[in-house]
Amino acid sequence: MGGGHGLAASLSALRYLPAAITAIVTVADNGGSSGRLREELGVLPPGDLRQALAALCGEDEWGRTWAKVLQHRFESPGELNGHALGNLLIVGLWELLGDHVGGLDLIGQLLGARGRVLPMSSLPLDIAASVRADDGSIGEVRGQAAVATTAGDVLGVRLDPADPPASPDALAAVREAEWVVVGPGSWFTSVIPNLLVPDLSLALHETAARRMVVLNLAPQPGETEGFSPERHLQVLGEHAPELTIDVVLADRAAVTDEGRLRAAAAELGAEVVLEAVAVGDGNPRHDPLRLAAAYERIMRTSP
Repeated sequence: MGGGHGLAASLSALRYLPAAITAIVTVADNGGSSGRLREELGVLPPGDLRQALAALCGEDEWGRTWAKVLQHRFESPGELNGHALGNLLIVGLWELLGDHVGGLDLIGQLLGARGRVLPMSSLPLDIAASVRADDGSIGEVRGQAAVATTAGDVLGVRLDPADPPASPDALAAVREAEWVVVGPGSWFTSVIPNLLVPDLSLALHETAARRMVVLNLAPQPGETEGFSPERHLQVLGEHAPELTIDVVLADRAAVTDEGRLRAAAAELGAEVVLEAVAVGDGNPRHDPLRLAAAYERIMRTSP
């Protein structure tokens, strides 16, 4: 569950495991190519869905080629500039089929994707954040793009509308899962929104699946500037106070105070697993093979 580059990183690892994968994707993006298509056509923002599909493409020539096709962006002085080809393909299928899930499944078949990609809701959503400015005043920032780059401290987020319909396929996937993996990703704009859709939150509470939260490797400028790993967990708990978590996975090198992290995880009912899951060049990016190995160890050994 998630969106953007964080969800894509998780899926790029999970595709190596012998598992049936379903990605449940946030649909609140209002920037870039997705925002333009959303505004002009009134559709779900396709960008995060596209990234998830590309991440699930296979490592063979077919998969690598189609992943590049989906991610290709036009460069021109005209209206097509900046549009991702995959966004146009997805929206075109939606218009032809009149079915979000059917269109995504059809593209998945074309790509030979290693799993399904589903929107968390059938409605395009907006994110509104309560933000504290440098002078201490508290105001509201609206829109995923604005929240992600705000100069103030994000105190919390809500969805507009507050009670959007959840995708029935997403609800079924959560209830039937053995594991639900939340994160990594933009905490306030990609990860937490999934927990704020009422029916999806209820399914996450009621599922017999084990629940794992995967922490980011570094704070995100603007959105979570200055956040420690444990602060990420505290914020998650504030938005979903009744939710229990089984496992928190964090990169060992990103944790500066293991005791505080374990205490914050315990508040959610979780144990902490520390692994080396980042790329080896010092950049804050998850290594797909290292992350896959961590997932495999956790899922194999947890009861």
